[in-house]
Amino acid sequence: MSPVRTIAVAGASLAGLNAIEGLRDSGFEGRIVAVGAEDHLPYDRPPLSKEVLAGAADPASTALRDPDHLDSLDIDWELGRSAVGLDVDERSLRLDDGRSVGFDGLVIATGASPRKLPTSRSEGRSGPGQPEMDGLFLLRTLEDSITLGAELAKQPRVVVVGAGFIGSEVAATARSRGCEVTVLEVAPVPLAHALGEEMGRAVSALHGDHGVEVRCGVGVEGFEGAGRVERVRLADGSAVEADVVVVGVGVAPQTDWLDGSGLTVAPLSEGGGVVCDEACVAAPGVVAAGDVARWRNPLFGEVTRVEHWDNAIQQGRHAAGNLVRWLAGGEPEPFAPVPWFWSDQYDAKIQYAGRAAPTDEVTVIDGSVDARKFAAVYGREGRVVGVLAIDRPRPVALLRRRIAEGVTVDEAVKEFGR
Repeated sequence: MSPVRTIAVAGASLAGLNAIEGLRDSGFEGRIVAVGAEDHLPYDRPPLSKEVLAGAADPASTALRDPDHLDSLDIDWELGRSAVGLDVDERSLRLDDGRSVGFDGLVIATGASPRKLPTSRSEGRSGPGQPEMDGLFLLRTLEDSITLGAELAKQPRVVVVGAGFIGSEVAATARSRGCEVTVLEVAPVPLAHALGEEMGRAVSALHGDHGVEVRCGVGVEGFEGAGRVERVRLADGSAVEADVVVVGVGVAPQTDWLDGSGLTVAPLSEGGGVVCDEACVAAPGVVAAGDVARWRNPLFGEVTRVEHWDNAIQQGRHAAGNLVRWLAGGEPEPFAPVPWFWSDQYDAKIQYAGRAAPTDEVTVIDGSVDARKFAAVYGREGRVVGVLAIDRPRPVALLRRRIAEGVTVDEAVKEFGR
């Protein structure tokens, strides 16, 4: 009889849970140990900046699976415990309480954490740093959302630092609760790095439509207040009064615990993440999935790290399947998705699929940008590499599939009547 094998999953996240389900679906019958830094079983994070923050959903509704299903997976949970070290050669995962978990295979799914505003000693950049003050928030955990939601119920003056998708969702939710909201963005155009300037302006215009002030090209110099934040001081010498400040300036993959592990970790200046091959394999018997994974997507021919909900699901399952294949002596399969995400802001649903670049040519194929109801494609050398839409779900659903098939811009324009 062969010995019972153990697979450790570092990260009780969306990617981690889907990896566990992928392991079982792929026929793995051995021991699974899941390590999660929070005390909660895996829960859904998108509602944290929307329904839970708005007070429209019970925090318990964020649970990803019901208890009976989790019991059926036969998982040894290590909740409230963090992975703090890894020895790939010794096949050992070290926990923050001093114990170690031995494994035959490992899934790294530790996700990402919100970035704080940089200081002069952080990442080689100058900035104000982020003090510990009442009323100054990051948003990552369920507790963060509940606490911030209780503050928003008082209809405070809210300042959101960062006009990315998370910052924009927080701004939209705060405004829906009757708050006076100002968004501060250091870039000249919000979301330009992700969507290009034209579409960045189109999406961020939703804020102005709903009475939110967006100030671009402004840096934050610091925060003022006697124990609690009272205003945000800007680099131009002006200040914005605030009762609540939410910092949403992106996330950084949780990889510090991998120092000395032998795995390759990309520097934050290059996007960070555990470096993997096309099959999400970081080392023999070690795979990564979700926000923490950096891999070469053969469909687009680029090394990338994707922070989307759907990617965490698909990559978690795919990486787990490849780990089971490796244990059985088989060959792993490349992971080549067309990434997709959505963002709910005000009464609009924004959807995006593909891997566009700011230099790609943008063509509106359906609806009207001025009416905030449109679909646009990103073209590169005549091929569609991305599609963005506000309240136009059909083009995204169809073109997401066809991007993988090599659909041209002309074909997309013809299909949608322009």
